Amino acid sequence: MSELNKLTIADARDALRKGDVTSVELTEACLTAIDAADALGAFVHKTPQIAMERASAADARIKAGDAPDMCGVPVGIKDLFCTEGVASQAASRILEGFKPEYESTVSGKLKDDGAVMLGKLNMDEFAMGSSNETSVYGNAINPWRAGNGETELTPGGSSGGSASAVSADLCLAATGTDTGGSIRQPAAFTGIVGLKPTYGRCSRWGIVAFASSLDQAGPMTKTVRDAAIMGRAMMGHDAKDSTSADLAVPDFEAMLTGDIKGKVIGIPKEYRMDGMPEEIETLWSDGAAMLKDAGAELRDISLPHTKYALPAYYVVAPAEASSNLARYDGVRFGHRAQMAAGDGITEMYEKTRAEGFGPEVRRRVMIGTYVLSAGFYDAYYNRARKVRALIKKDFEDVFAAGIDQILTPATPSAAFELGKEVSDPVEMYLNDVFTVTVNLAGLPGIALPTGVNADGLPLGLQLIGRPWEEGDLLNTAYALEEAAGFVAKPAKWW
Repeated sequence: MSELNKLTIADARDALRKGDVTSVELTEACLTAIDAADALGAFVHKTPQIAMERASAADARIKAGDAPDMCGVPVGIKDLFCTEGVASQAASRILEGFKPEYESTVSGKLKDDGAVMLGKLNMDEFAMGSSNETSVYGNAINPWRAGNGETELTPGGSSGGSASAVSADLCLAATGTDTGGSIRQPAAFTGIVGLKPTYGRCSRWGIVAFASSLDQAGPMTKTVRDAAIMGRAMMGHDAKDSTSADLAVPDFEAMLTGDIKGKVIGIPKEYRMDGMPEEIETLWSDGAAMLKDAGAELRDISLPHTKYALPAYYVVAPAEASSNLARYDGVRFGHRAQMAAGDGITEMYEKTRAEGFGPEVRRRVMIGTYVLSAGFYDAYYNRARKVRALIKKDFEDVFAAGIDQILTPATPSAAFELGKEVSDPVEMYLNDVFTVTVNLAGLPGIALPTGVNADGLPLGLQLIGRPWEEGDLLNTAYALEEAAGFVAKPAKWW
């Protein structure tokens, strides 16, 4: 078998079981692809030795007939997940040199299942960004190019390295995290599938926190079937995370029948934004038509508080970030600034945080500290929490009225030029316009590619599901994937 790194998880699993290929061969193919793809800036800490050891162990396990689905499958891990003995920096200078003595629950579950870690993936610093331009490692680059152009495009953020690596076939799949769209937006920009599970489905233990009530880990894969396989391996109750749901995780792959006859799909009128590009509008209506042809019923719905979602998100998320990031002070771990004679503890905190945090993280910490301050707590933070409750109720009302899933665009545009939008942070924040509501309401969402724009860049649609019904959501996504028949790949230039 040639070009093993291009396999899906499902195909690799079947080939490994049949003995057509070994995990060592698969892993070598991915490591070769990674070494040839430094121009993408996707992998920032390579772990070839660990990869080969785990691949050999996986081969022995498969031979013994005791192998879960992910056994022997080479994956990349976002730099936000703590990995034992391997640099885990959250793409920030302040965590330079930090090598945890423990493994995050999610990466640990994948490790226990025999998945092979190829290395750590680039991301926006502390997951704060929509374009992977806030990383201490430099930009991650989208493997896709517009037409025959040579302009570097963003892979999206914050899981930009994960998206770029999966899209360019450097790994078979990758972990991502999603606080306001950081799995779904990069997936849409790079033509892959990104699943954000229900809040509480994946343990947050050992994942560097951004906004604790919004963060959720999920799989970034080449197909919906792969998302079902990897998602199941990542999910499950964890006593170490107080927000982890004690619910059984079903066999999502077994639920992929593609039969959606009788399903009711909601089309929210509030997602028809002013100035939305025609190609996004067309993609959305085409996707709705595909679901209808597959037997689903379409119904117009209203989510009236959607217009308040972005402002509410950009109060709640920075508030939680300012609290979570208070621990990075130069005392216990990570970077510490050089002190001048006469400097005390306050100067050490100030200098360390000023040197260690990038501009976007500093901006969000300052916003968060401001909205939590005594004079503004009620005016901003408490009001945002009330709006969040109303947004959640909008979804509850719609689902109670018989809607099974909601179809929306995943992003307001295709991937944009790197460096183009950074000057105006608000413009950058608007990239999350279709995704933040899902995090505020704690719902599962999935982005999948269903078409390309005039320049040949991938465009994605988003499906939003009922809480804890990832299996049903994945099945509808599977039907849409089958109907769309998206097979485009980026032309190799790196």
